[in-house]
Amino acid sequence: MATTHVLFVEDDDVIREATTLALQRDGFHVTAAPDGLTGLAAFRGRRPDLALLDVMVPGMDGVSLCRSIRDESTVPVIMLSARADAIDVVLGLEAGADDYVTKPFDTAVLVARIRAVLRRFRATAPLDADDGALLSFGDIAIDPGGLEVTRDGRRLALTPTELRLLLEFAGAPGTVLSRDRLLERVWDYEWGGDTRVVDVHVQRLRTKIGPDRIETVRGFGYKLRA
Repeated sequence: MATTHVLFVEDDDVIREATTLALQRDGFHVTAAPDGLTGLAAFRGRRPDLALLDVMVPGMDGVSLCRSIRDESTVPVIMLSARADAIDVVLGLEAGADDYVTKPFDTAVLVARIRAVLRRFRATAPLDADDGALLSFGDIAIDPGGLEVTRDGRRLALTPTELRLLLEFAGAPGTVLSRDRLLERVWDYEWGGDTRVVDVHVQRLRTKIGPDRIETVRGFGYKLRA
């Protein structure tokens, strides 16, 4: 199996070098960049399997870099934030990041999150879909086997995380799914995670499939309107 290539953008020399060494020990090939512009050039030149971006880097901040990457690719993106600040987290997720990790972080936790994101990205089988049969919900058509979603016949550009989230809803239309269940099933969290990840991804999904398609059930979670 080919070595997973991680682009790591971090301006702190100590964190960048220590984390790079830790990821290399876990079998990753790492391209490290000290600023956003260098990181974008490295992304375009080397096309990594995953991007690990610090929010606060010079030249081009991590959120802007994430947007630029997302404009060109569905490659998984994990944001690093020095604060558990809601603004940092939400901005990164709204820019298209799949997940985030707060600094300081335990390397083992970071590696686990990276592997979880890569498993989602590389998965080719649908989530509990019935033999890959086409699913239709109004103007939305989902092809679980082909991993494609269309709206009024036009293909939607969903990230792998957004697609897995939609497939989870489509597997139980009309059923309320809790945020914890979605974290476990879609994000592959085996421990408690931040439900803001779910909320922002549901918001992003709504902008693509229609704002009224996924209903919020206050105090419980979300459901796909059958």
